[in-house]
Amino acid sequence: MPREESNSGATELLRKVRKIEIRTRALSHQIFAGEYHSAFKGRGMAFSEVREYQYGDDVRNMDWNVTARLGSPYVKVFEEERELTVMLLVDVSRSGLFGTVGGTKRDRVAEIAAVLSFSAILNNDKVGALLFSDKVELFIPPAKGRTHLLHILRQVLDFRPTSDGTDIGGALRFLSGAMKKKCTAFLLSDMLDVREDGSPLYEDAIKVAAGRHDLSVIRVYDPRERTIPDLGLVPVKDAESGNVAWVNTGSRRMREAYSAWARSADSQRQSLLLRHHIDSVDIATDQDYVKALMGLFQKR
Repeated sequence: MPREESNSGATELLRKVRKIEIRTRALSHQIFAGEYHSAFKGRGMAFSEVREYQYGDDVRNMDWNVTARLGSPYVKVFEEERELTVMLLVDVSRSGLFGTVGGTKRDRVAEIAAVLSFSAILNNDKVGALLFSDKVELFIPPAKGRTHLLHILRQVLDFRPTSDGTDIGGALRFLSGAMKKKCTAFLLSDMLDVREDGSPLYEDAIKVAAGRHDLSVIRVYDPRERTIPDLGLVPVKDAESGNVAWVNTGSRRMREAYSAWARSADSQRQSLLLRHHIDSVDIATDQDYVKALMGLFQKR
C-alpha cells in the first residue's frame, strides 16, 4: 500500500510538471522571450577595453588610473555579456500552501518560476534555484537545458521544507555569498517576513543583494490575506508556527484593524523596494500572471 501511494504521488507530480511545462513553454515562446530579452539582456556588462575620452561619454566610466598615467582622459568600454545567469529564490515555507481561490501560492510560484526559466533557456542563459524557509533548504547551481529546468520545477512543486518559518534575509545573504559574479535574480515569495508593525525584517539583506545583483521581487499572495470575511468566532492556525487562536471575525473593529495592518505592511514593503530601486510586482492567486509579468518586464 505505501508503494502504491508513493507511485500515485509520483505520477501526480509528473502530471503537474508536464501540464505546467506545456503551458509555460508556449507562453515563453509566444510572449515572454522577446520581453525577457529586452528587459534583461544588456544589464550584464563586461569590461572590454579603454579608449580616449570623447565628447558625450559618461564620466562615471572614467578610468582614473590610466588617465593619470597617460596625462589625458580615458574611459572604460563595456560590452554586453551574451550569457546571463538567472537565479530563482523560491520561498517554500508553509505559508505557501495557503490558497482560497485559484490554487495555492506554491502552485502559482511554480508556474511563474517555469515561465522565467523557459524564457531564460530560450536566450541560452543558465538557471539556478535557491529554495528557502527560515533557512536555505536547497541550492541548485545554475546550468542549462530542459532536464535541469524540469528538475528545478519538480523541486519547487514538491519540496517539503525541514523548517516551518520564513527568513528572506537569510536567503538573500546566501545568494550574495554563493554568487560571486553579478546575476539576474528573482525573489518569489509572499514576503510575509515582517515585524508586528508590518515593517520588513530583511531590509539590510535586500539592500546588499540589490547592490550586487539585478534583483526583482515577485510577490505572490492570496486575496484573503488582505481582508478577513465575517465568519463569526473561528479558530485560526498559523501555518508556520502551528499556533492556533480563536478570532472573532464578526467584530468589525477587528476586521478593519487587520486590513489597516495589511495595507501598512504593503506600503512599507513597497517603500523599501522603491528606495533601493528594486523592480517588483504583486500577483494574486486568482490573477492571470501573464499581464503582471509583462508589466514587470516592460517597466525595466
